[in-house]
Amino acid sequence: MNFIHIAGHLGADPETRFTSSGKKVTTLRVACRTRKGQTEDTIWWRVTIWGEQYDKMLPYLKKGSPIVVAGEVHKPEIFTDRDGKPQASMEITASYVQFSPFGKPGSGGQGEGQQVHAQAAASGHSAPSSPYMSGAATPPPKGETFDDEVPF
Repeated sequence: MNFIHIAGHLGADPETRFTSSGKKVTTLRVACRTRKGQTEDTIWWRVTIWGEQYDKMLPYLKKGSPIVVAGEVHKPEIFTDRDGKPQASMEITASYVQFSPFGKPGSGGQGEGQQVHAQAAASGHSAPSSPYMSGAATPPPKGETFDDEVPF
């Protein structure tokens, strides 16, 4: 099994449907940006979530929301786009989905994460567990690291 962790932003709202046997399937489209020197590229991932394990989280996920996903990566499928260029279709079957503590406020970022946490707590839903998003702790001062953190 090949296991991967990705962090990116949703390219569309989550899509939920049901198989003919009644099993729930939710699909996320996640964009991950990569930079090599001055060149920036985007890799698109199709993330499949089977069942209802993340149902409490889905109402808070909208197009542009930052997200972290871990799961089994499938063999890429190569296809030709409209311009005749070869493209790869990347797929993950999610085993772990989390709100991302990173991002810009107002674009699905940390400021919005704090609001999501407050709304979730008020409604009894589970919310992001990051101490930085909950307001329970403040980030460490710049330049200061802890034993369990890598300083880069």
